Amino acid sequence: MERSTIVRVHDGLHARPATRFVKLAKSFESDIELVKRDKSASAKSSVKLMLLGIKENEEITVRATGADAIEAVEALIGYLENPHAGTDEEDGAQPEKKSGGKAQGKGIGNSEPAEGKLLGVAASEGVAIGPVYGFFPAEIKHENRTLAVNDIADEVLRLKQAIATVQKRMDASLAETSLADSDRGIVVALKDIANDDELIDSATVIVEGGIDAVSAVIGAASRIASDFAAMDDPYLNARGDDVNAVGRQICLALLGQEDVNLDAVAEGSILVADDIGAWDLARAPLKNIAGVICGHGGATSHVAIIARAHGIPAVLGLGRSIMDLKDVKAVALDGDNGEVFANPDALISSHFEVKISEAEAEKRALKIYRDIIPKRADGTVIEVAANIGSLEEIDAAKEAGAMGVGLFRTELLFMRHIHLPSEDLQTETYATLAKAFAPYPVIVRTLDIGGDKPISGVEFPDEENPFLGWRGIRMCLDRPDVFKPQLRALLRAAVHGNIKVMLPMISGIDEVQATRALIDACADELTEEGKAFAHFDLGVMIETPAAVLVAPALAKEVAFFSIGTNDLTQYIMAADRLNPTVAKLNDVTHPAVMAAIELTAKAGVEAGIMVGMCGEAAGRPDLIPTFIRMGLTELSMSPASIQRAKKFIQEMAKTA
Repeated sequence: MERSTIVRVHDGLHARPATRFVKLAKSFESDIELVKRDKSASAKSSVKLMLLGIKENEEITVRATGADAIEAVEALIGYLENPHAGTDEEDGAQPEKKSGGKAQGKGIGNSEPAEGKLLGVAASEGVAIGPVYGFFPAEIKHENRTLAVNDIADEVLRLKQAIATVQKRMDASLAETSLADSDRGIVVALKDIANDDELIDSATVIVEGGIDAVSAVIGAASRIASDFAAMDDPYLNARGDDVNAVGRQICLALLGQEDVNLDAVAEGSILVADDIGAWDLARAPLKNIAGVICGHGGATSHVAIIARAHGIPAVLGLGRSIMDLKDVKAVALDGDNGEVFANPDALISSHFEVKISEAEAEKRALKIYRDIIPKRADGTVIEVAANIGSLEEIDAAKEAGAMGVGLFRTELLFMRHIHLPSEDLQTETYATLAKAFAPYPVIVRTLDIGGDKPISGVEFPDEENPFLGWRGIRMCLDRPDVFKPQLRALLRAAVHGNIKVMLPMISGIDEVQATRALIDACADELTEEGKAFAHFDLGVMIETPAAVLVAPALAKEVAFFSIGTNDLTQYIMAADRLNPTVAKLNDVTHPAVMAAIELTAKAGVEAGIMVGMCGEAAGRPDLIPTFIRMGLTELSMSPASIQRAKKFIQEMAKTA
């Protein structure tokens, strides 16, 4: 089975789109390859796929052989025809900003290199000045050992074990709650390289030829990186750096060594490195890094992407000039123009201090809305709250000015423990949350989990579509041994603050009534045990079409609604929001979705209960006026969007 199409994926199949394409391809049993003119590559190898150099608007043929070949071709063609497939836009985030090129004389001083001034690639906007933190790990060199025939099998095994070690380290990094979503995608792409047959098989063949594993990995990674460097696409050129970074990690595992890390970076430092892998930077204390300067890399490298995601100015691609900075004490960098100044004098420092002050003034202009209580023109308060998933996120939410928590996802509390979290541990967690935001409300969503993200202690059945299966309130009501400890913990924690509880995946009144009966039973038990507790408001998430259609009846049973636009959109549009082939259908502004939101709001307003929203759409300035007009009085979003939303609501009220 084969079909041809024109690739519409924005910028083609570079790192992240290729990684997700491969993941989709691997979900099929068939052998699948992509054909570009006279070249072809396995659709299940991200490295081979990226080396094929598939660009936007090129014609590609998808060829599959096997039992599910027809389904595979259709799905992969759909991916290739989706402009947002594999990009941040597909996830509902803003697309990464492109930046690059040499300084063009728009920065400080003139465009020609002067004494103490270096020019590189403007990779992440912003300016910074500070002390240098040098990051120059020792180079790993070829061992150049020739193996005895009897040692080859052991060396191959050693290589496989080292690769497995690196993969486990990356898995551990992905499990860290402090890892930002944008960085998580990059680590996933690196792990994909570490698991790719092209790198593993190439290194294995070299070892089987009688060469030691370290030399084999260096040789294999260098060859693949050179292939990327020879391509005429900057995105793909940058992937060579990723291959070398993964190769280095495997070599370190083979040598039993730990790489130099960035744990000791002091606050306000400028990170200076000849080359730094995305793996290292993603795990660094990024809040301490004021700027990044690197000899390698460009505007499309993963280092640049991480820097932009965290608002860290960066100048990359300085080449061997980076060594001029190895021993300097301080540097200034201009990430807008690709300029770096070693040991800046008073005049340069003054220029930079002015630019830094201007940038800070812009941030402060928005920060004045941190403590603002936004209101409609009629004086009704609009609560702008935060969506968070762990206690580690409390500080960021409070710093942004969150008026409480509109969605606390309890899944992470369950997923991060080997065993089901105890009632006492849950009580402590919810109480900490309540006290941190008092007197504002904290809305805790009960366990919303299914076969797509299982937890220890609950065995989920194999399901064709876990999003339509045994999850959320359905699982909880079937497993009172899991649900009751959480409800008891919430009752106990409610003594410490304004806790509200909402139920996910509700499709009928009976689920609410069954939950309320369990809550009453838990309260009776706590009374008998002499344990302090307080009652809480019970609400529901509106995220299924069924909940929308019975919203008037639900509104008589609960204290509030919270509209989860992410799932509501996918269920109304019958389009899996994680499936890139139907990503274009997951549009909250579709008339059907907006009609569902309006029906929900109308039912809640008429019943006199609070109607809020905790989906990503809640932070969109273009939609906020519509939601407020519908009657929503609470909007919960990521902390980064809070001050902007407050500013918009205030200005909207003034012009009403």
